[in-house]
Amino acid sequence: MSLGPGQTSRAWMYDDLLPGPTLRGRTGDGVRMTLVNGLQEQTVVHWHGVDAPEHADGHPRLAVGPGATLAYDFTLENRAGTYWYHPHPHERTAIQTYRGMAGFFLVDDADSDALDLPAGSREVPLVLQDKRLDGSGEIVYAPSGPDIMTGFLGDVPFVNGTPFPYLPVDRTLYRFRLLNGSNARIFDLALTTGLSFVLIGNDGGFLERPETLQSILLGPGERVDVLVDFTGAPAGDTVVLQSRAFSLAGPPSSQGVAMDLMRFVISSAPAAPRALPEALPALPASPPTEGVPQQTFSFTSGMGRHRINGSAFQMDRVDARIPLGEPQVWRFLNASPVPHPVHLHSAQFRVRSRIGGRGRLYPWEGGLKDTVLLMPFESVEVVVHFVRHRGLYLMHCHNLEHEDDGMMLNFEVT
Repeated sequence: MSLGPGQTSRAWMYDDLLPGPTLRGRTGDGVRMTLVNGLQEQTVVHWHGVDAPEHADGHPRLAVGPGATLAYDFTLENRAGTYWYHPHPHERTAIQTYRGMAGFFLVDDADSDALDLPAGSREVPLVLQDKRLDGSGEIVYAPSGPDIMTGFLGDVPFVNGTPFPYLPVDRTLYRFRLLNGSNARIFDLALTTGLSFVLIGNDGGFLERPETLQSILLGPGERVDVLVDFTGAPAGDTVVLQSRAFSLAGPPSSQGVAMDLMRFVISSAPAAPRALPEALPALPASPPTEGVPQQTFSFTSGMGRHRINGSAFQMDRVDARIPLGEPQVWRFLNASPVPHPVHLHSAQFRVRSRIGGRGRLYPWEGGLKDTVLLMPFESVEVVVHFVRHRGLYLMHCHNLEHEDDGMMLNFEVT
């Protein structure tokens, strides 16, 4: 991979691309792909946010060894949205993703077509990451004990596999699909020069309505779909996408330091004003929750160990069961001094409350989610409703060092 003029580093990639090839399909399409493992270790692909059947979800028990292949064949059932894919072998997800194995999976449908959003060169998927470089400029991954506790945090920002890149933009409306693809870094996103984000979607597709925001806090695995209007920006100006500084109690780390992530350089072409959408597609109906079963999952970290309900992941143990079609309320409790972005496989959920810590929900947590950020000593309640597939699936922390250490469990949809 290129780090700039005359500087390269080794990477692990899908189809020799960094990030991996952007896959694009429509709701109802058949998905047929084959993983060919060219690594010297096991791997498997997880389609993050995609409602896939058990055999195609990328559970680590399905990982294949060096030189082996694995066929995926399923129907794309998600609504339009920004999804992604990455490796999911047990205890090796962190290094494989960090080394470059990740890509976008974009889904369209009739509702997204009708919005007539910016497209082509003005629709830009951006995967945000952070890396560490050694003295020779080589990307390094060698987590220490403290790194396992906090997650592996880099000091160099990367966007689409490039350190602090720039993108020439015209003076018009752009659509950016932003993915936090880092192992552990939380980004507090903002734009310089007073520009705003118009939030239109998150993990599970479009939200109820557009909302103008000055900043968005994005945990690992989370996505947002935003519009940015450069129409009024002066030609030749530079707008910087930043991660703002924020404070975080807990073990010392570089979590929360300010970072300049990438630059948008305004072209001299005439401005081309374009209207923002006034409405967005309706969300699917929310299931009733009066009197439904509830389950609690406690995420704990201490002495370099990360657990759910006191236990480390075991491949052959089922920790929770939920009947197909039955709504339930699940409570995720972060009983530790470090953040935990909690990710659920197989279906999207709705976040309905947050207690402790920040004590509120945010616009990017509306609609449908598959990953929710728990800051230290926060708890959230989510409504889960599995309606398509039975089988064995995963819930885990998407801080990848925590996941690899065992902060993951099996649940079964019966």
